[in-house]
Amino acid sequence: MATLQQVESVYAELVRLRRRFHRHPELAFEEEHTAASIVEELDRLGVHHDYPGKGGAVIGRLHRDPGRTPVFALRAEMDALPGAENTDLPFASSIEGKMHACGHDAHMAMVLGAAALLQQSPPDCQVLFVFQPAEERGGGARVVIRSGALAGADAIFGGHVTHHYRVGQIMVADGVITAQSDRFRIHIQGRGGHGARPHEATDAVVITGLLITAVQTLVSREINPVYPSVVTIGTVRAGSAPNVIAEGAILEGSIRSTLPEVRTHLHHGLERMAKALGELHNADIDVAIEEGYPPVVNTRDETRIAYEAARHVVGEQGLMAMDHPSMGSEDFSYFLHELPGCYVRFGARPQEQEYIPLHSPAFDIDEEVLKVGAAFFDEVVREAARQHSD
Repeated sequence: MATLQQVESVYAELVRLRRRFHRHPELAFEEEHTAASIVEELDRLGVHHDYPGKGGAVIGRLHRDPGRTPVFALRAEMDALPGAENTDLPFASSIEGKMHACGHDAHMAMVLGAAALLQQSPPDCQVLFVFQPAEERGGGARVVIRSGALAGADAIFGGHVTHHYRVGQIMVADGVITAQSDRFRIHIQGRGGHGARPHEATDAVVITGLLITAVQTLVSREINPVYPSVVTIGTVRAGSAPNVIAEGAILEGSIRSTLPEVRTHLHHGLERMAKALGELHNADIDVAIEEGYPPVVNTRDETRIAYEAARHVVGEQGLMAMDHPSMGSEDFSYFLHELPGCYVRFGARPQEQEYIPLHSPAFDIDEEVLKVGAAFFDEVVREAARQHSD
């Protein structure tokens, strides 16, 4: 069992790795430099690995013996986000328009730290270190699944840094952790005209405004308040000049839900409202809904394993409960469709800093969280092996 004190021996290396990843962010399916850095570190540790090249995952493998033993996987994400960094860090992004605003740089360092600890004192099991591409966009978890890398694995564990908690706190919960996410695109086709002669036109901007207002009632008046759900219209594009009645408009947004029946109702409700407004105002309205990541649903036994591991690392006082599921989404959900597992959250807010949300250009972490994450991933494997043997 690795305590936070024992992780001190690898902490300097974890900081170096995290800063190296942070300085060289790469977007989804472009993670060549990042993958090369991971491969280099696994080579240094003497951990066998596979990497098919750009767009693929790096899979490290720690084998206890060639016989059949339980196999547990630890997952980290390699991709960064588009956006201009605003942290003033000495190791800030060196690539314009890209940054690690979601903490994936920390996750990679944590799992590599666990690899170092587990290599030093191998557990009674086999371990897969999964560094996947494209979590932010593209569902890179499916690349790992299609590759067959997880065939025979008994469980998978992952985690995410957050400013909702401070360093030394780990949130572990059973059941639904994140929401289902779907995206939609609405095309309103009216009839353009001169601003002075509105009776000759069908104004797409007016219809857009009515639809935006109507959609807000989907959640507030049609969904039971105890079921978390969100409908957001994020972009609106319409019009070409102040004195021209817009012929068309395009709206794009997202739907977040945690229950299948609520999701279905929101989808049908959006289509129903669009159709009704089209008929009311003599316009053609098309709604296209794109399925996003499913909810992350932690399994009971693996949550118990993660709970015990977290308790060993941060103590009872560091264990945090979840008041309600996050309405964010995570492609770790695809792994949990294939095998049991648990997804936790690591407190990473610096003591002197106010809350900064993920994906913010100012997002940063207290690097002490690297110790917590590495110790947790080391211990969760050992705890899983112990419970498996029992």
